[in-house]
Amino acid sequence: MTLNKSFAGWALLVVLGLNLRPILSSISPLLGEIRQATGLSFQSSALLTSLPVVCMGLVALVGVRLEAKLGERRGIALGLMMILLACLARWLMGQGSALLVTALLGGAGVALIQALVPAMIKREFHHRVPVAMGVYSASLMAGGGLAALLSPVVASHFQHWQAGLGVWLLPALAALLLWAWLPLGAAKNPQVAPAFQGLRNRRAWLLALYFGLVNCGYMSLVAWLPAYYQQLGWDVLPSGSLLAFMTIFQVIAALLMPVLAQRGVDRRPLLWISLLAQTLGYLGLLIAPLQFPHVWVALCGFGLGACFALSLLLTLDHHRDPRQAGQLAAFVQGVGFLINAVSPWLTGWLRELTGSFVSAWFVLAVTAVAMLVVTRVFSPATYRPAPAPAVQADLPAQTSRSH
Repeated sequence: MTLNKSFAGWALLVVLGLNLRPILSSISPLLGEIRQATGLSFQSSALLTSLPVVCMGLVALVGVRLEAKLGERRGIALGLMMILLACLARWLMGQGSALLVTALLGGAGVALIQALVPAMIKREFHHRVPVAMGVYSASLMAGGGLAALLSPVVASHFQHWQAGLGVWLLPALAALLLWAWLPLGAAKNPQVAPAFQGLRNRRAWLLALYFGLVNCGYMSLVAWLPAYYQQLGWDVLPSGSLLAFMTIFQVIAALLMPVLAQRGVDRRPLLWISLLAQTLGYLGLLIAPLQFPHVWVALCGFGLGACFALSLLLTLDHHRDPRQAGQLAAFVQGVGFLINAVSPWLTGWLRELTGSFVSAWFVLAVTAVAMLVVTRVFSPATYRPAPAPAVQADLPAQTSRSH
């Protein structure tokens, strides 16, 4: 049973993706209540978003070792179990220290899944990698938006903020049962190299830095966008709904842009459009946040959703072999998520330093403009072999260059 020939495989991509962001985005709309109950400062509260992202980075960097030891079957199952336990602990324990521990546990589970899924997509969807990456990315972002929207609703219903965080054990349980039922995912492969072999590869580092910087705005917005609008006078539910609104455009972009990317090999034009949308969104939040808030949030969401899917797709483009592509993607995500982890902490620090989030939006806008310039170096000619002339079509396969 192969993923690319089975509805169950596509459904599995959706279910896995839905579980990878609630551990982050369920915190933000309830942050005021959490801080009041636990006494956490703005910077300490930022750790609830930063720590899972640090885990995503560190675990992704050892993703090759994990694949060798666990395989996709056990590795993804373990990741889902860790997310489930983290959500359960959040429902049962309300201390600040407990929340920080669950951030680490849930983040490690998310990281484990994220480290293993790209290679699976490259292998099983080798004819439709852009579309599969779009479905996976859109589901990931949809999970974040649903958590931002529904967590305060659940907390209000149960009259306790812990319920709004703990309820996300249910989709984790559903995904775990589906994963156990479907005979999908590769077994462990002890022949995989014990470590990524490209640490001296400048292109690998460039891809990693690029992935981290084009996506770092997501972590800041998830952590602080509701708090920003609450500071401007909005209530908890409307401010949390902004993240859900942003997610709609993330999902649209994550589905649409990879489908457009399927038509060609140069990812730069779509990346330029995506980064321009981010820049305009950040400038709107900076200059006129109350005039057209949904426009600015939509632009940010569209740009971020597209950048996540396209930057991962750009990484996978660099190798034909699924295992090599998976190793590179794990390295890129590892370094990239460590960069992302700094973003919400930096935003919280700037908020405490200046009393406003305005400086953070300015920094993000400048970063997006810088990445617009960097994007030009990713010409397909720098990582794709030139097509062989027709007269040489009958030459032995070993004479052609590989990726």
